[in-house]
Amino acid sequence: MPDLRAQLNTALKGRVCLVGIGNVELGDDGFGVRLAETLAPVGQTSPRISVVIADTSPELWVNRLSHDLFDHVIFLDAVHFSGAPGSVVWLNASEIWARFPQVSTHKLSLSLLAGMVESNHHSRAWLLGVQPLSLKPGAALSEPVQTTLVLLRDLLASLIVPQSRNALDVWQARMPAVEMENLKP
Repeated sequence: MPDLRAQLNTALKGRVCLVGIGNVELGDDGFGVRLAETLAPVGQTSPRISVVIADTSPELWVNRLSHDLFDHVIFLDAVHFSGAPGSVVWLNASEIWARFPQVSTHKLSLSLLAGMVESNHHSRAWLLGVQPLSLKPGAALSEPVQTTLVLLRDLLASLIVPQSRNALDVWQARMPAVEMENLKP
């Protein structure tokens, strides 16, 4: 099974859109938005990377995501997949459909969003998800989810802007502290 770094590196080729989804007022549900916010400056350094803060209404972005001919659209979101809090899941569109068919806290489910993105037969849709610990109203990100956010930010930044090797070295040093699905330590 390939490690997360290799999978992300493949999905960051060509024109890429990172889509932050979630409600920042509900603790760890804000993970996707917060990660996208931290990556926005990195996205500005590369003309092939777009970062969208979709908040709780990703359906408002479907037209752009399915018609702008991105090679890859990566949804960033907190999702329940029975992992340890802060653990990561990386799924393609068919895996999203299998795990999250229609149940969603969004107006459109992640599986439907992924299907709409891939309907142009050019784009591939992905989910980079984190297992939340708490969705308590008014709470900040929990410690395990915040730790994962920092690690993923550093990893994604190093892959988007390859000269930021120091960020990758830091990520690799911290990685064993975070349990991640589909990731070899």
